[in-house]
Amino acid sequence: MKLGLDSKTAVVTGASRGIGLATAQTLIDEGVRVVGAARTITPELEKSGAVAVPADLSTPGGVSTLVDTALTELGGIDLLVNNVGGGDAVEPVGFLDTGDAEWAAIFDVNLFSAVRVTRAALPSLIERRGSVVNVSSINSRLPAAGPVAYSAAKATLTALGKSLAEEFGPRGVRVNTVSPGVVRTALWDDPDGFGGKMAALAGTDHAAFLEGIPAAFGITTGRITEPREVAALIAFLLSDVAGNITGADHIIDGGTVKSL
Repeated sequence: MKLGLDSKTAVVTGASRGIGLATAQTLIDEGVRVVGAARTITPELEKSGAVAVPADLSTPGGVSTLVDTALTELGGIDLLVNNVGGGDAVEPVGFLDTGDAEWAAIFDVNLFSAVRVTRAALPSLIERRGSVVNVSSINSRLPAAGPVAYSAAKATLTALGKSLAEEFGPRGVRVNTVSPGVVRTALWDDPDGFGGKMAALAGTDHAAFLEGIPAAFGITTGRITEPREVAALIAFLLSDVAGNITGADHIIDGGTVKSL
């Protein structure tokens, strides 16, 4: 299938690794000129062909740096992928152990970064009748499956996508959401990250914990999702091939979510 994305321009946040890096690489392979943002620029992002912008998108200043650079380097923004998420504040703890500072940090990264970047990019997106994809999580539908503040932030991000699709659809901008389940990224693979902490709480070896995730999470396909698979879905939704899809939340989780 030809997506017809060549000659388009895109901004991808959280582009240094995982889903963001895979999305930047996929779009570049489709002929898109990409600006990729991350707090820390990795060698992989530098080699991808994207214009790498170091920026902390939990701050208004970081957002201004990103969008101003994108407009200068690309001449305008056709496509926006709000992928940045997770964050160092996400811990495998319950509601009573999550303080105000943790709530604020998690919402800054997982919700308000998308709010700020989208608001700054919308004038160009409206002018070019562009497309936006927000990367949420199945935690928005299964809030008991993860840290409460993270789940709440992702649920709000999903709702934001619906609202933006309604408000800006008549002006030519499509907005969709992609909600992955467990994806093979540093969030899970890093022994010092969320996955490693979950393994420690379970009293098991990190490698064994990762191997057991499909059975423990009820993943129908028997494996976790790869970043490139999420990136392929994002690219499709950004393209005119999906031109009449907007305001939708697309799950990619190997069958983890069983509800209708």
